[in-house]
Amino acid sequence: MNAIIIVFIVVGLPIIMGIGFAAYERHLKFKEKQLKAISSETAEKAAQYAAHTERLEQRVRVLERIVTDKGIDVADEIEKLRDAPLN
Repeated sequence: MNAIIIVFIVVGLPIIMGIGFAAYERHLKFKEKQLKAISSETAEKAAQYAAHTERLEQRVRVLERIVTDKGIDVADEIEKLRDAPLN
């Protein structure tokens, strides 16, 4: 009976530990790939948001220029549009 326990400790236990470690390594590699995919997607979304923000900022600059250049004329034009009948 002691021989079976010794054989298990000397042979079986290292094999079981090796299989467990290999499974753990595969799990870690999977998690690493998953994190790379998520970070890539996040970077792509950040770039899209930055481009969208830049377009909005350009539009605001144009509107600011229109308002500051024409000032009173813009207010008059808005009032004329309010008074105009809708088609």
